[in-house]
Amino acid sequence: MHIVCSHCLAINRIPEDKSHTQAKCGKCQQAAYSSSPVELTDASFYRYIEKNDLPVIVDFWASWCGPCKAMAPVFTNIAKQSEELLFAKVNTEQAQQVSADASIRSIPTLIFFLHGKEIDRVSGGLSESQLKSWIMQCLQKLG
Repeated sequence: MHIVCSHCLAINRIPEDKSHTQAKCGKCQQAAYSSSPVELTDASFYRYIEKNDLPVIVDFWASWCGPCKAMAPVFTNIAKQSEELLFAKVNTEQAQQVSADASIRSIPTLIFFLHGKEIDRVSGGLSESQLKSWIMQCLQKLG
């Protein structure tokens, strides 16, 4: 399995018999896996979503967006509970190229990626139960 370090973006190969949640980055020696959402930029976005072998759920948000602020703690809480998924956030005001490439028309928008390919998306603020339900639907699409 390959995990992109949440600190330095180095790609780490995790042996099958090892847990990715305990892995240290070979480059920066910090924890390669983060249970908290990783802040992505125009520069880091594609490497993170394309090179990770785990699905990545990205929250596209903005600082002025009320529903974004309301959903942020829910998103972080679900991230801490989910070891088989990676969570990331993209500030649409700062990462304008990525936001345009992803055709973000309303915020918050969540996109579920696997190996850089969009599997599903949902727009609007979600409650914890709605977010969990959407994630389960996305995982079912993976088969």
